[in-house]
Amino acid sequence: MDKKDSIFVVDDDEAIVSFLTKLLEKNGYNVECSSSGDHAIKMLESNEYELVITDLLMDDFSGFDILRCTGKQDYAPEVIMITGHGSIHSAIEAIKQGAFDYITKPLEIKRMLLTVQQALERKRLKREISKLRDQIEGQEKGGIIIAVSKKMRKILEMVNMVSKIDSTVLIEGESGTGKELVARAIHYESAQSGNPFITVNCSALPEQLLESELFGHVKGAYTGAIKDKKGLFEEAEGGTILLDEIGDMPLQLQVKLLGVLQNREVRRVGSNITAPLNVRIIAATNRKLASLVKEGAFREDLYYRLNVIPIKIPPLRERKEDIESLLIHYLEIFKQKFKKDIKGFAPEALEILFEYDWPGNARELANFIERTVALGSSKTVTVSDVRNIFRLDGKQDQSQKVPDDLNLMDAVKRLEREYVLQSLKKNHWNQTRAARDLGVARASLWRKMQKHGLQAGAQ
Repeated sequence: MDKKDSIFVVDDDEAIVSFLTKLLEKNGYNVECSSSGDHAIKMLESNEYELVITDLLMDDFSGFDILRCTGKQDYAPEVIMITGHGSIHSAIEAIKQGAFDYITKPLEIKRMLLTVQQALERKRLKREISKLRDQIEGQEKGGIIIAVSKKMRKILEMVNMVSKIDSTVLIEGESGTGKELVARAIHYESAQSGNPFITVNCSALPEQLLESELFGHVKGAYTGAIKDKKGLFEEAEGGTILLDEIGDMPLQLQVKLLGVLQNREVRRVGSNITAPLNVRIIAATNRKLASLVKEGAFREDLYYRLNVIPIKIPPLRERKEDIESLLIHYLEIFKQKFKKDIKGFAPEALEILFEYDWPGNARELANFIERTVALGSSKTVTVSDVRNIFRLDGKQDQSQKVPDDLNLMDAVKRLEREYVLQSLKKNHWNQTRAARDLGVARASLWRKMQKHGLQAGAQ
């Protein structure tokens, strides 16, 4: 029996409420109770329970009202109905509507405890099935890591070694290089693979919401906190949490994360109670944390806590041996998705794709192949197909980018301008996101925009 199992007892008969509360608490359960319909509904809306025990027929409300309320919850509790002999037909109807079981009055202690145990076991099984579904979906989303190049084979060797231990890992690499793929591989090759793998994007949420998502909160911790909520650290119990875009975490939250890493415990927002933490932490970033430390934008002590085992994923332009395998891999995926019979790539098309630097890395390559397959009509991906897709994306193949009459310095300037402009357009001129894609500080991007005369609407 899980000592943390929480049970909510609802009955307008105070004697039954008192009897069940004492019986269940004596057997190690956490029990809350109510004898009023309105109060019971409010309690259910603001708290999470594993099990609800409710009388079927009461003066101002019924067990069906309770059943309807629990059915609306994301993590619906099991429901046991208490009924008199004369209302068994109604109890059977309640089971058809989702109740776990019913117990007739007068209540028998052994039958009550056995039914409670069975209901909680079903709740646990549902939770395990949900975890398993998440794991399978995670593996499907994770895909495979293409490793033809020596650099990527070394990454796979590192994944194999790291999966056997539970040390904190810091994965660095440009956007689209496959940081989450590597994190998932570490988790699913580890002894904790049957437990949750949870990802949180530290740049996608405002500070207060990110804090609540990570650490959870207690009811009343802030406006809108209408019930206790587990944080993602607690949800990942026994598994792995990936803190993606860790370089964008606000400094105040960095302090709290440092405490988690140092003490291996977590405290919900608004609570004074800490809980032990049994979670592997993997952090990922497309920014250079060492540079952020020098700029004062990232805590040095947190950096060293995270950088226990560093993994640096090289960009695709530095491992071009992987390009052909990636092209074939994604071609097979999107052929099946769009039900197209495309045999492969014309040699001239492959040459252009090899020459291209893929600033968006494997993610850009995957998107390119998806569009090529979706819009293509021939059996082979041709040079014309490639150039048409590049035009849709607002870019050119590498062989056409720089005029022959430019000297080296002018060519470099022109390429840099096009590269920065491409990222700005892709991110709808949001400088923060564009800087993240380019792997530079926002101030550095601003200086490059001034240097090249770039502003919204530039071509």
